[in-house]
Amino acid sequence: MFENREGQRVPQVTFRARNESDWKPITTDEIFKGKTVVVFSLPGAFTPTCSSTHVPRYNELAPAFFASGVERIVCISVNDAFVMNEWARTQECGNILMLPDGNGEFTQKMGMLVDKADLGFGKRSWRYSMLVKDGVIEKMFIEPEKPGDPFEVSDADTMLDYINPKAKKPDQVAVLTREGCGFCAKAKKLLKDLGYQYSEVVLNHSDRSRVVGAITGRGTVPQVFINGKHIGGLEELERWAQKAA
Repeated sequence: MFENREGQRVPQVTFRARNESDWKPITTDEIFKGKTVVVFSLPGAFTPTCSSTHVPRYNELAPAFFASGVERIVCISVNDAFVMNEWARTQECGNILMLPDGNGEFTQKMGMLVDKADLGFGKRSWRYSMLVKDGVIEKMFIEPEKPGDPFEVSDADTMLDYINPKAKKPDQVAVLTREGCGFCAKAKKLLKDLGYQYSEVVLNHSDRSRVVGAITGRGTVPQVFINGKHIGGLEELERWAQKAA
């Protein structure tokens, strides 16, 4: 049974991080002293859930965390600095401090070091998250002790809902486009003018009609999606923007 350490101080360790060419030791106090910090820990770099969901969503919700008083978001994994740095280059993690716990010292002192030898991983961290204020753990979300790698409570949305249930989460916006499309350029400009950050999916000519048709039932681009809702093309987006104003 994992111990919930709410009310306790985080362990005192020195993390062996690295910049481009030199070792960069980082102490616990440097990370936590006098700060409000959200930490999430996961089994390993480059693993599926960690890469596809855990890290990207914390990065995506970072503005909402920061607006709610959090000063730093930290991802800890029992991997060496070289692996963590390479993983960071492939991830959406610009708002996150990716911290290597190569020897598992911090994780062990947290009581979260587990044996993943059956997967060839050796000792790794159990998945959890915590809110730390001036070095003291205020809240922990520890994944249930189930077989495999449960991912139910240490996610970014659960932590943000605890910190600020009324926090405004960033809108999720995606646009299907093609190169050289003037209507697409106008749609993207309108979204930018409205203050939306969007992800653009550029379709090649050979696949465009099939992809757009399969997803939207339409045959042209742009096609705009906001928070899971299909808005439509440029004209529909313009009408939607007028109603939302």
